[in-house]
Amino acid sequence: MRSPVRDLAQKDDEESTDRTPLLPGAPQAEAAPACCSARYNLAILAFFGFFIVYALRVNLSVALVDMVDSNTTLEDNRTSKACPEHSSPIKVHHNQTGVTFPAMHAMWSSWAPPLERSKLLSISYAGAQLGTVISLPLSGIICYYMNWTYVFYFFGAVGIFWFLLWIWLVSDTPETHKRISRYEKEYILSSLRNQLSSQKSVPWVPILKSLPLWAIVVAHFSYNWTFYTLLTLLPTYMKEILRFNVQENGLLSSLPYLGSWLCMILSGQAADNLRAKWNFSTLCVRRIFSLIGMIGPAVFLVAAGFIGCDYSLAVAFLTISTTLGGFCSSGFSINHLDIAPSYAGILLGITNTFATIPGMVGPVIAKSLTPENTVGEWQTVFYIAAVINVFGAIFFTLFGKGEVQSWALNDHHGHRH
Repeated sequence: MRSPVRDLAQKDDEESTDRTPLLPGAPQAEAAPACCSARYNLAILAFFGFFIVYALRVNLSVALVDMVDSNTTLEDNRTSKACPEHSSPIKVHHNQTGVTFPAMHAMWSSWAPPLERSKLLSISYAGAQLGTVISLPLSGIICYYMNWTYVFYFFGAVGIFWFLLWIWLVSDTPETHKRISRYEKEYILSSLRNQLSSQKSVPWVPILKSLPLWAIVVAHFSYNWTFYTLLTLLPTYMKEILRFNVQENGLLSSLPYLGSWLCMILSGQAADNLRAKWNFSTLCVRRIFSLIGMIGPAVFLVAAGFIGCDYSLAVAFLTISTTLGGFCSSGFSINHLDIAPSYAGILLGITNTFATIPGMVGPVIAKSLTPENTVGEWQTVFYIAAVINVFGAIFFTLFGKGEVQSWALNDHHGHRH
């Protein structure tokens, strides 16, 4: 008996050519083993790379506090204690590390077979979340038992060690990798043969006119608006309205990142299994995971405005919301590689540029909407974020695509070297 869910997934995309992740007629070689493979070694090294990138961001914030305290006069200390309400737990924002994410996207355009993209990219980028979770308490321990300078020595040494491994073990493409097996190389190259462009020039005009790209832009912008609201403004709401203890907030602040890390890893596995084993189209999978990862947080964000004075429920809602947001790592977040793998790094650079706007505009708008700091005013802030997120999810569902766009395939049979 056939599964009605599978039938629904297949009927969902009858208007597109995205019946499979490859172009029609493209050869599909049997997958090379994952264990000890070059592509999964790249994913693991990228995981630790993003782990270190975010660890360096967090330890700077932690060490800076200790650094300032060690050079502050007694009078300054009395001044700082006069305004305890303005202290807050350390927060690190996702996808705001300049060139690292676009650069990794560009590498995966040559390394990630279409049916393994969700797994490989989710493994890679999940390092950012775990780096936040681990480095926050570890930096505090180093500062407490040793000295703030050792925070930089420790993580700096780890970063140098990782860099040496990266230079030694990683190559830009499978063709230039010295230790990849011939079978894995052929598997990767054959799976991408009809997806990469041989054009050296970037088709800027078609890129900027591409509606699927703007669908990702809208989704990325909307997701980040809610993300910033959850991880910066909701803790403020907990502190100002719920009178939640700041120290307890700091101890629990790693839970949302831990949940997001776990969800990213699991959702990547689930997304590719749906595509490979259940024959779900790429677009259908991207839609499903984007809807869950955007509408889910919106629901719990609105619910946060009706929890009364229960701060434990606020922490639970914050954790659940950011955990559900991890589904987007297998949704719109990697859709750049679906529609234009040859230009995925450029596309992510474009979408990430727009996605930084909520970080600048959101807090300003929230501040203007909460002059009296009442529950009703904060509910309005949460409503706005939820509406924006739902709009982004719907927009991506309507206009997103899962197949390689024609402007990204100037030469359908070309192969990039």
